[in-house]
Amino acid sequence: MSDATLHATTQDPDDFAVQIADQVESFLVAVPEVAKGDEPGSAVPFLLLEVSQLLLAGGRLGAHEDIVPDERYEPDTGPDADVDELRENLARLLDPVDVYSEVFDPYEPRTAPVPARLSDDIADIVTDLRHGMAHYRAGRTTEALWWWQFSYFSNWGPTASAALRALQSVLIHVRLDQPLAELDGLDTDQTAVGDETLEFEAGQVMAEEIGGPLGLRRG
Repeated sequence: MSDATLHATTQDPDDFAVQIADQVESFLVAVPEVAKGDEPGSAVPFLLLEVSQLLLAGGRLGAHEDIVPDERYEPDTGPDADVDELRENLARLLDPVDVYSEVFDPYEPRTAPVPARLSDDIADIVTDLRHGMAHYRAGRTTEALWWWQFSYFSNWGPTASAALRALQSVLIHVRLDQPLAELDGLDTDQTAVGDETLEFEAGQVMAEEIGGPLGLRRG
């Protein structure tokens, strides 16, 4: 066991909870601000920074021993807040780099890429984090940590990792003057299109060059 893992599993739980909650709260405050679109040219770098910092909290949760909730059944936090407006704002802000291709499980043999959306990913992460924050603000610290750890493994961790790679890729293409692929032909809403077609399009999306980096400019 590494020193970092040992520290994560032996430090005072209250201090650990406060630190995780602070990182979660930072993400929950920053993302809606970015989504307002006041600084569109900085949206991708800001999101890259926020997702990277959030994954640090996720890594600490992942390294921590299994957190056991105080109660057998999860207390009701009420309905989750609607994230549709956030999702739509992000989709407009990130167009045309919103859609990207992702392999869900790198250890699954012959797993084909599938289309995903950064706006969907980030909105889903916010939903997971807000749910845990509702427990934390209600004083149910262990319940909050349990939820953040569980949902890190089951949803928001892999989702954030995928989003991070996509955001990194955008910046890499722009900073290195490498044209991005044409993304207009890849649509996650094409429900009438078969899975094989979507997988093929996702696999080909980075193979077709266009003349410039999708209107993005260096800062």
